Amino acid sequence: DREYRVEAYDISNMNGLDTVGAMVVYEGAKPIRNDYRKFKIKSEDAEGDDYASLQEVIYRRLKRAKDGDAGFSTYPDILFIDGGLGQVHAVQKVVSALRMSIPVVGLAKNDVHRTRAIVFGDGSEIELEGDPLLYSYCGRIQEEVHRFAITFHRQVRSKNTFASKLEMIDGVGPQTRKKLLRHFKTITAMKQASLEELQTIGISERVA
Repeated sequence: DREYRVEAYDISNMNGLDTVGAMVVYEGAKPIRNDYRKFKIKSEDAEGDDYASLQEVIYRRLKRAKDGDAGFSTYPDILFIDGGLGQVHAVQKVVSALRMSIPVVGLAKNDVHRTRAIVFGDGSEIELEGDPLLYSYCGRIQEEVHRFAITFHRQVRSKNTFASKLEMIDGVGPQTRKKLLRHFKTITAMKQASLEELQTIGISERVA
């Protein structure tokens, strides 16, 4: 018999910018790291809106499974959503629109950001304080998806800050920035590059 598959989702942004989504997978008590997925939020309307961002992430994940994408081929038995009733309802709308039947629950936190309860779509809750085993299991999954989302968000934010600084240079637009990033990877490597090396990737002498 296969283990029960849980997929957990979290959204991360900084003041509504550079919004990303994260998906982690557990089968039984074991994290399946090869199945973890990252999502950059594409819709301008969803940027900075946790509900809309969650809907975009869940839609993209489940639609790719329905379209036969091998990387998303295994369906979840249940969806854990970081948040409460509003987040649960937002995700349920997507699952229903795709004509699928996957249970959705929220993982709500208390005032000190610890996992407090499992929240169901009808508004009922299971308080976790009185169930150490379930508390430990849900808390571990919620912490893992939060860690994964935050790590990805920091990577995206760092890259975007780096890109913005490059484009402040007169003559460096999006295409030149992409060339520089592909070739040098880091700003340190760019600073250490010779004039000739910069020109070999198609940068003009003036910009170099």
